[in-house]
Amino acid sequence: MILRSVLFCSFLTFLSSGCKDAAPQIKDGELTWLTIDQLEKIKDLGGKKVLIDVYTDWCGWCKVMDKKTFTDPGLIDFLNKNFLVVKFNAEQKEPVKFKGVEYVWQPMGRNGINNLGIELLQGNMGYPSLVFLDSGLKTIKVSPGYKTPGQLMEELKTL
Repeated sequence: MILRSVLFCSFLTFLSSGCKDAAPQIKDGELTWLTIDQLEKIKDLGGKKVLIDVYTDWCGWCKVMDKKTFTDPGLIDFLNKNFLVVKFNAEQKEPVKFKGVEYVWQPMGRNGINNLGIELLQGNMGYPSLVFLDSGLKTIKVSPGYKTPGQLMEELKTL
């Protein structure tokens, strides 16, 4: 009986490991933030657009957006239905792959920068910045600066 249970659990683990290329399971009432690496592994975005929140650890307005904007229930519901949301620390030192290209950190500015940050923000390095991509991962728009829930919702509806 124990062996049967162990085999069954192993089988379930095996089956679930085959689902890594699927979009994440969205939970009601919260955003499911992905990393760039997780986004890279998703083969089918299900027609959803992508919002990338480009931030740094020292950015005060980035923290305010996390606490006040990205916790708004109406905004969460809209984003969960229409977008995959990604957090990216522009000063990340670990290399990251995006669209098959590896991006590395380089010393410059305050704490250095990951070259993906430069590409995503098209060289305009300000934080917070939101990058909107279509379901083919092509840039729709780069939107710098702090946004209230209402401001962000209005912007999202125009995309």
